[in-house]
Amino acid sequence: MMTKSSALSLFLALASTSPQGGNAFSPSSIFSRTENSAVGVVAYPSSSALFATKKKIFIDGEAGTTGLQVRDRLAGRDDLEIISIADDKRKDVNERKRLINEADCVILCLPDDASKEAASMVDNDRTVVIDASTAFRVDDNWTYGFPELSKSQKEAIQSSKRISNPGCYPTGFIALIRPLVTAGIIPPDAPLTVNAISGYSGGGKGLIEIYESDDHEPWGAYGYSMNHKHLPEMAKYTGLKRQPIFQPAVATFAQGMVVSVPLHYSLLKENTTGQEVHDVLSKHYADSTFVKVMPLGESGAKDAGLLERGAFLRPDTLANTNNLELFVFSNDKEERMVLCARLDNLGKGASGAAVQNLNLSLGLEETSGL
Repeated sequence: MMTKSSALSLFLALASTSPQGGNAFSPSSIFSRTENSAVGVVAYPSSSALFATKKKIFIDGEAGTTGLQVRDRLAGRDDLEIISIADDKRKDVNERKRLINEADCVILCLPDDASKEAASMVDNDRTVVIDASTAFRVDDNWTYGFPELSKSQKEAIQSSKRISNPGCYPTGFIALIRPLVTAGIIPPDAPLTVNAISGYSGGGKGLIEIYESDDHEPWGAYGYSMNHKHLPEMAKYTGLKRQPIFQPAVATFAQGMVVSVPLHYSLLKENTTGQEVHDVLSKHYADSTFVKVMPLGESGAKDAGLLERGAFLRPDTLANTNNLELFVFSNDKEERMVLCARLDNLGKGASGAAVQNLNLSLGLEETSGL
């Protein structure tokens, strides 16, 4: 017969020898069966609790802007173990390969060529690779990591071992345009224009150093070659047959972004209204946790307190979140509208998206760490 004290001792002993070296049990998860005894009810830990292990995560390039943000979002989670490479072995290919193959999930925060090299080091069929570069974004062998693209896209991410994280600008553009192309409101051959502004952190350490010094432009547009690296994914994942004209810009704030798509009604399905566009977007994202469609029009946004000083769509409002807000500013009488997406370029546009994809691919709660 087990006494109360011996039962308690057994529980404490099991808890202190969990695979993580700490208490892996909670009252709601550890007990799989009970037995009546003269001293009361004795609970037995379930096998799943006894053998629960943390998922191992390796961030290759964790010292970079995106890598640091990913690590910050994973810090403190009791379901994950971050494994890191020693400073003196960062250029040791064999050590990197060992850690990559030890991990349940590797997040690559590297330049394109380095990402390709790192991805080729995986020699098992277990490790999930999430790449934050542009190296694999239009590669059909990789799953595009925008879960809100469609229900099937989320399911694909959940079962994938190779996930390409979307670009920050494309996240906003695709979120706005894909549902409208699918609904037949925007024809696939529509010649679209994208105007966008981002915080300077999107340029990495070099641009951050410039903008945090005294010698920098207050605002600067770029991408005048008409051949920006984001254009292929902007076309592919919206269903557009032609790449848009893309005019990005950077300004004197660290994090945040607004992506704007101006539209003449002549580009749209006949008799389209702003309300119809708003309804299509609202229906598409009705069940989304992170993507929300804001009230229709300038008056709706103003009444909801979404415009700074009642007029300005501030780009840094969602900094340090994984949220994405979509706006429809329309004038049916003038037959013009502007669609806007607001997000954090380092959140839903980079590290937040990577963590969301990590959660989905490892079977964890989608919102954990976000």
